[in-house]
Amino acid sequence: MSRRLSLYLTDIINSIEKIQNYTANLTYENLCEDDKTLDAVVHNLLIIGEATKQIPNSVRIKYSQIEWKQIAGLRDVIAHSYFSINSKLVWDIIQTKLDPLQSCIQQILETENLENY
Repeated sequence: MSRRLSLYLTDIINSIEKIQNYTANLTYENLCEDDKTLDAVVHNLLIIGEATKQIPNSVRIKYSQIEWKQIAGLRDVIAHSYFSINSKLVWDIIQTKLDPLQSCIQQILETENLENY
C-alpha cells in the first residue's frame, strides 16, 4: 500500500523533532556515553532516510538544496553497515543538517499542492 507524500514529509519532521528533543542540552561526549539516546537518534535518522527515498524526483529536483542522495545514503549505511556508524558524523548531522532540513521540509508541506502525490 502506497502512502501519500505528505505522510513521508511528516515522518521526516517528526523524526527531526524527536532527535532534537533527545539531544537537547547534550554534548557530543554525553551522546557517545548514552547508548539509548544514540540508538534512538540513529533509528530516527534511519526513518528520515527511508522516508526520503519515497520522495518523487520532481520534488527532489525542485528542492535541490536538500541533500536527498546523502540522506538516503546515510540510511543505507545505518541499515547495512550499522557496525561502522560514525558518532562524529551523527553529531555533525544533529548540529548542522537537521534544522535546515526541517525548514525545507516544512516549506514543502506548506507551499506545495501535495494532492497530486
